[in-house]
Amino acid sequence: MKIALATAVAAFALDEDLAPLQAACAAIGLQAEPLAWDDPTVSWGRFDAVLLRSTWNYIECLPAFLAWCERIELTGRLWNPPEVLRWNTDKRYLADLAARGVPVVESHFLAPGDAPDGFPDLAEFVVKPCVGAGSRDARRFLRADRDAAVAHARSLLEAGRHVLVQPYLAEVDQHGETALMFFDGQFSHAIRKGPLLRRGELPTSALFKPEQIRAREPSADELAVAARTLAALSFGPLPYARVDLLPSAGGPRLLELELTEPSLFLDHAPGSAERLASVLARRLA
Repeated sequence: MKIALATAVAAFALDEDLAPLQAACAAIGLQAEPLAWDDPTVSWGRFDAVLLRSTWNYIECLPAFLAWCERIELTGRLWNPPEVLRWNTDKRYLADLAARGVPVVESHFLAPGDAPDGFPDLAEFVVKPCVGAGSRDARRFLRADRDAAVAHARSLLEAGRHVLVQPYLAEVDQHGETALMFFDGQFSHAIRKGPLLRRGELPTSALFKPEQIRAREPSADELAVAARTLAALSFGPLPYARVDLLPSAGGPRLLELELTEPSLFLDHAPGSAERLASVLARRLA
């Protein structure tokens, strides 16, 4: 059986998950080949399935990316499937999860045409696009910087982008962010991310902002919130999912549910690449 590991032309040398996953697949007789989704010369139909990995430039051309996903699904299998991707590539899904009882970081949304100052008075907060990845175009502000924050929101809205405003949770500066990886609905491993956004810092122009990563054992509360988040989905167990949580005075809060192209930090958890490869093999059987 053959699967394609879909990356992007610009991400080939940046995706640290590709090599261990390719090796783990080979060890169980599954041929896995990294290929760029934005390479028009690739013949995707020769694969039994396509696994989305580091398609990190999709935010610049979301309609084209989703159309490509639909074409892949018509000729084979795409993981995760297009219906999941359509929902997950826009952070307005956080409102859906909050409505289903998931403890989500407080979120306020602005649409093109809305007033760019139409969000609450917050002591410290983050302004970012609803379609985004790798912290691109995300900025952290203090109440005193509201004029600059409104200007940032205005620039995003005038570009036709929806905007998400969230309070900055101070606990993250000490404890960091916890990302929990699930394969076929089963917990695999977790990592800690250090704080990413600094006050007054301009957005990164790279594919993603450099991260400080180390392995972490999640708390019982974090595991419970992650399980609650996945249980709120209508899609059923997915080959992969990453649940990003922030600490707060009221317990862990969901920052993002990564179902499209998340880094899985396989090199920080011995055996994790093998677990994912086994899931893929079972789904192909």
